[in-house]
Amino acid sequence: MKNITPIALSISLAISSFAYAEEGFRQHSAHVHGHVELNIAQDGKELLMEISAPGADVVGFEHAPKNSEQKHQLENAITTLKDVNNLFAFPASAGCVALNQSVAHTLEGGDDHDKHDHNEHKHHDEHDHDKHDQYEHKHHDEHDHDEHNGHGEFNIEYSYTCSNISALKNIETQWFKHFSNTKSITVNWLSPDGKISVIELGKGDKTISR
Repeated sequence: MKNITPIALSISLAISSFAYAEEGFRQHSAHVHGHVELNIAQDGKELLMEISAPGADVVGFEHAPKNSEQKHQLENAITTLKDVNNLFAFPASAGCVALNQSVAHTLEGGDDHDKHDHNEHKHHDEHDHDKHDQYEHKHHDEHDHDEHNGHGEFNIEYSYTCSNISALKNIETQWFKHFSNTKSITVNWLSPDGKISVIELGKGDKTISR
């Protein structure tokens, strides 16, 4: 299970409160293909960045790798995400130095689940051929397949310490360059005073400014 840091918790609480107060604000962590969620939080000299991205945005699929090509794509993506210098650049005056990174994903474990469900449904069908039950089994199969295979995603965290964090007014990103399936990014930037700046980036945008 992914550890929840104090800063991460403050992001979630602040964004939840903001979403409740502002009608129409997009739900945090909603899984939408082509859309990435980036949370940024400042706490003293610490800076935390959290990214939630659909698997389709990062590797082009949202299930366990099915062949050597997909395994290679997944390995390459993880390597890219683990390099803290690949995706973000900070003003030199802010003096930000990377401390830690964490890359997690849920693109795994699909085959056994599907096989178990299909065998169980087949057993039921052999004992009950009622059309209504067959429809229910078919609907359940489709639901399980979509639920299990349609929501694989990546969750990435980067933490930094910045000697002059007050100089951090903007951040450059190369996300769109590395992951071209992404069409937009919503950035929620939480300042030390609890205020949130919401920045929307479109494909090709490189600068996050609050």
